[in-house]
Amino acid sequence: MPPATRRPASRATKGTVGVSWEAVELAPVLLVSGAEGLLADRAVDRVVSLARAADAGVEVTRLDAADYSAGTLGVVSSPSLFAEDKVVVVDGLERAGEELLDDVTTYLAAPPPEVVLVLRHAGGQRGKKLLDALRAGGVPTVACDVIKSDGDKSAFVTAELRRAGRRADAQAVRALVDAVGSDLRELAASCAQLVADTSGLIGPEAVERYYGGRIEATGFRVADAAVAGQSGQAVALLRHALATGVDPVPVVAALAAKLRVLAKVAAVRGRGAGAVRDLGLAPWQTDRAMADLRRWTPEGLASAISAVAQADAEVKGEGRDPQFAVERAVLRVAAAVGS
Repeated sequence: MPPATRRPASRATKGTVGVSWEAVELAPVLLVSGAEGLLADRAVDRVVSLARAADAGVEVTRLDAADYSAGTLGVVSSPSLFAEDKVVVVDGLERAGEELLDDVTTYLAAPPPEVVLVLRHAGGQRGKKLLDALRAGGVPTVACDVIKSDGDKSAFVTAELRRAGRRADAQAVRALVDAVGSDLRELAASCAQLVADTSGLIGPEAVERYYGGRIEATGFRVADAAVAGQSGQAVALLRHALATGVDPVPVVAALAAKLRVLAKVAAVRGRGAGAVRDLGLAPWQTDRAMADLRRWTPEGLASAISAVAQADAEVKGEGRDPQFAVERAVLRVAAAVGS
């Protein structure tokens, strides 16, 4: 199976440097790196599809690193009686024992022809020496880091719809991320449902119709609403979060993180784009902070930071009622907008 021409590497997420799952091509050895299972599955599926396009009779073997026995890699990658091409996928390299790590190291010295070896590593330090060797040897890496930020999730939704030949307006994308954005598989399934059940440009009303009752009431949703001055929505989200078992401490932490970003951007926004870049924030964070700051005065920001500092102390033991403390902080933050 002759390897396809490799495409240039690119940073698919903030973590691992490598190609995205959409850009991976056949190579003697491939490393699929990162804990985002959906992206890793897609990368492996693409490799298998490319191999089958080159040889419909390709033999695909999957090995689980946790159950590996010494010598197995050599057996499954050895030439078969009918000389079929082969794809060998090793799942869970982060759980590998020394036998597998040794066998892969030996394999790399002379990869058999007509075999594609795909190594999946979800993260952690296990097998670091082997990972360093793979990267030093120029083994192509597929970046499958966990997608956490709303900006990256929105980009994922836009790309999902584009692959299906559809588009959604910005409000619809944000609404979908708010509704089902905690899990990438669920977000992908939601995109597929909207594609199947709607037509034309997807608007927020379509998202509301299917997913309006599922807005995540996480600390960051509460913080977003409070910083926007939407006290009613912020309190409703907060009460739902607390009712479903969310601890007040991370909610206060989310409020504090949101206000810290605002304060940092406010301190340098008059010094030009270079000063903003030096803050080390993601572009989506600075863009959003700039938009939020249009509603804030320095005095209001100082008041909000003071309210959250008080709540932080109270939810960590200095107050009698952590839930009351965080709700009061949310109301004070929302009230400080424009003051």
